Amino acid sequence: MINWQDRKIQSILNAESVSAVFSTLSQITKHLGFDYCAYDMRLPWPITQPKEITLNNYPINWQQRYAQQGYAKIDPTITHGKRSTLPLVWSYSGSSAAASFWEDARVHGLRAGWAQSRYDARGISGLLNLSCADDGASREKLREAAWKLSWLIDVAHEGFSQLMISKYLPEVLNELTVREVEVLRWTADGKTSGEIGNIMGISDRTVNFHISNTLKKLNATNKTAAAAKAVMFGIL
Repeated sequence: MINWQDRKIQSILNAESVSAVFSTLSQITKHLGFDYCAYDMRLPWPITQPKEITLNNYPINWQQRYAQQGYAKIDPTITHGKRSTLPLVWSYSGSSAAASFWEDARVHGLRAGWAQSRYDARGISGLLNLSCADDGASREKLREAAWKLSWLIDVAHEGFSQLMISKYLPEVLNELTVREVEVLRWTADGKTSGEIGNIMGISDRTVNFHISNTLKKLNATNKTAAAAKAVMFGIL
């Protein structure tokens, strides 16, 4: 078990591009008995239009159908992933909209599957979705691969997120000082520079100095955005 994990950890974490991570992930899940693999990642910033990355090797006709029908709004795996990080084995029950979605998926050769989401301390979320064409065989595959799948989502999420961060959110990697964090914490609570200075026993000028540094480190336009980013990134 340890050897299997070590090999897969290195192959994913050593990948130098998002496409390479996904290629390795697809090979691993194929080896575990799944025909198709999808990974969706959502970055926490900007709040109004967060960056979303989707990679999958699903049949082209299903990808087109999924987009045309706007299935992302009713996809039960996405709904579940937003509410829980527990694994979800595909179920063909539920609302009429969900039942219609599942039936359409079956028509396109997606007869059974497994999904699980992850959220990390930096505010990045991910959803791994696996499926196969043989619903009878897949139940056995799921039982055999259950522990590997739950572990795999952690490794895949780390592999994807470390590449996404360096490209889209490099400010997450900038380390704030203890004082800068404390000033931001009070800022997030709505305190003015004068109030923060009184609380911390420092001058307004020193407070503003710390705020200025955090703006640069977090690539924020003002202290409100800096505080919001710090919360979203798990700094506060």
